[in-house]
Amino acid sequence: MTDDLTGPLQGTALKKAVLTSLETLERALTPEPLGGNRFRADNERDRFGRIFGGQLLAQALYAASRTVEQHAPASLHAYFVQTGASDTPVDIAVDVVRDGRSMATRQVTVAQGERTLLTAMASFHTNPDEPVLDAPRPDVPGPEEMPLLQHWVHQVPASLRTNAQSWVDVPPAIEMRIAEPTSFLGGRQTPAPRSHWMRVPRTIGDEPALHAAMLAYASDYLMLDMAMRNHPDPADYGSITAVSLDHGLWLHRPVRFDEWHLYTQQTVAITGHRALIRGVIHDAAGHTVASTAQEMLIRPL
Repeated sequence: MTDDLTGPLQGTALKKAVLTSLETLERALTPEPLGGNRFRADNERDRFGRIFGGQLLAQALYAASRTVEQHAPASLHAYFVQTGASDTPVDIAVDVVRDGRSMATRQVTVAQGERTLLTAMASFHTNPDEPVLDAPRPDVPGPEEMPLLQHWVHQVPASLRTNAQSWVDVPPAIEMRIAEPTSFLGGRQTPAPRSHWMRVPRTIGDEPALHAAMLAYASDYLMLDMAMRNHPDPADYGSITAVSLDHGLWLHRPVRFDEWHLYTQQTVAITGHRALIRGVIHDAAGHTVASTAQEMLIRPL
C-alpha cells in the first residue's frame, strides 16, 4: 500500500479499507430481533483473532437503546467476561430493570452459546441543556495537523511489523489521528497523558443511539495501550499478556460521531497486575461529550 498516511484519508486505499470495516460494524449494529428484547447480531471483520471489546460495548448499548422509547443513552458499565470468536454471531439479551419518567435502566448480556462474553448495565436519561460546566479541552494540534495512526506502521521495529501491518490492511472502523506512535507500533514509555482525534469517516445518519454506540466502540481503542505506555516497568507486547477487565462510559451530551472528537487518556493507577485508565472525550467545539474509565490486567509472560 503506497498511500501517504500523513495526509488526507479521502480517496486512498486505506480509506476504502476503513469504509469496509465501517460497513461490517454497521451490520453488527443492525441486530435481528428475536422477540422478548432478545437479539442476534453478526460481528465486524476480524482483526485481533477475537471479537474486539469495543464492538461488544457498542452492541450492548445499541440493543439496550432499542428497548427504550423516550430517553437518550446516558451511561454504560460493562464487564468483559470471556473472549468471543468473530466467525460466530452473538446473542444479546436486554432485561428491563426500571422505566421512570426521566430515566430508564437496562441490564444487557452478550453471549455465544453458553459463554457469556459481556455483561453490562445501561442507563438512559432525558437531560436538560443547562446548566453546563465543561472541562477544558487540551491544547493540542487539530486533526488535520496530526498524522493518521497508520502513518506510524512503517516505522515499527521488525519484531512488531506483522501485527502493525494489520492496522493498515484491516483497519478499525474509525479514522484516528495521533501525534506519536502507540506502544504496539514501537512508541516509547512515558508517564504523560495522550490525546488523539477520532471519528467515523463518513456520515452515518441522524439516529442518536447509533452515534452513541459508535462512540462506545471507539472509546475502547488505545486504553490498554495507554497502560503499556505509562507502565513503570519495561513493558512490550512480547513480554506481557494484557486484557481489559471492564469499561465505564458516561455520555454528557448528544454525540455526532461523524465529526471529529478529541480523546484524552491518562493513567490513574498501576498496582501489581492491574491498571486503571481514565479518559475524557471533547467534540471539535471544545464541549465535554463523554468520560470513560477502564481497568485492565497486565501480567508478565
